[in-house]
Amino acid sequence: MKSFLIIFFLSFIIPSLAYSQSNTSVEPFKLGTFSIDGNNTLGIVLRDEFVIDLNAADNAIKTGYGIIMPNDMRSLIERYDHGLKDVIYAIVRSVIQEEMLENDSLDFIYNVEDIKTLAPIMPGKMLNAAVNFYSHVEEANTPEGQRLAAERRRENRGIPYLFLKPIEGAVIGQGDAVIIPWGRDRIDWEVELAIVIGREAKYVSADNAADYIFGYMVSLDISDRGGRPPNSRPGSDWFIGKGHDTFAPLGPWIVPKEFYGDPMTRLEQVLEIDGQVMQRAGPGDMIHSIYELIEYGSSIITLYPGDVINNGTSGGTGAGTYLRGETRYLQPGQTIEASIDGIGTLVLPVEGESEPSQRTGSYLPPVSSYID
Repeated sequence: MKSFLIIFFLSFIIPSLAYSQSNTSVEPFKLGTFSIDGNNTLGIVLRDEFVIDLNAADNAIKTGYGIIMPNDMRSLIERYDHGLKDVIYAIVRSVIQEEMLENDSLDFIYNVEDIKTLAPIMPGKMLNAAVNFYSHVEEANTPEGQRLAAERRRENRGIPYLFLKPIEGAVIGQGDAVIIPWGRDRIDWEVELAIVIGREAKYVSADNAADYIFGYMVSLDISDRGGRPPNSRPGSDWFIGKGHDTFAPLGPWIVPKEFYGDPMTRLEQVLEIDGQVMQRAGPGDMIHSIYELIEYGSSIITLYPGDVINNGTSGGTGAGTYLRGETRYLQPGQTIEASIDGIGTLVLPVEGESEPSQRTGSYLPPVSSYID
């Protein structure tokens, strides 16, 4: 009888221990999309230096899970908590424990500098928070006017303001050029934190919104401040302001949330233009938390795995400096570096677009044709 009880007890405890071990990674990792030999490949990033080809590593290491590997990042996210996470953790443990990073003969481990880093994901949809940092409230006002405006917002935060950003054509990745559209000379920078949704979310409370997050990326909301020409429809045109090609850089990879912690305590987002710091902000400057953004967004539209919510940007944009008499909008030949501590840095050259050889009868004219 005693032996039977021991066996019965072990039948429960051994699988539990195995499961616990399978969910313990030797060291943190990040996940990205890369071009390897001309093919788009999912990769595990270690130490921001090495990339493990996920599919090739699974074939070589023989983790024994028997799970078919995903073809893209959205599929990976959908399946992460349904066995795929165990496979990735097992691969990372094997690579580290068997010191594979030092083995140059392995054909599934690459140096990140030797392959092309692509945008980690093409989101299903992307929601951006507008004016979600106190330092960005009426940033173009006088310093005293800006301070008073921020104080008024603290007293009455209201609800978040979210807008949709285009995906294909707008989303670019590490090293891709931000293109200044022809005739548009007021193109601005905005560094943001990209929150990647991991589970279907509808009417989610801010109190448990963290449960619906997969991970985080660096994001830029490149913006056209030139507006519409006069005598057209009144009001702001968010499509012009936010919708040009290359205006939604993402990357350089995704940090799963278990390796980042709470952005509302550790976030630091920084943007430099040609090495000069233009923006630097932390969570204390945010008007609505990332969890409140998820709550608000999911009250309007269902969020799905792979959707992205960007947290908004801080003071230090080009528009604020320009309206004080400085010309600080993006110029061809400049380099943008957008960083978030614990995630990585997006480095993006800036290029100008040549005048189109032909245009339709309805097109966006140069800003200089209607603004001095």
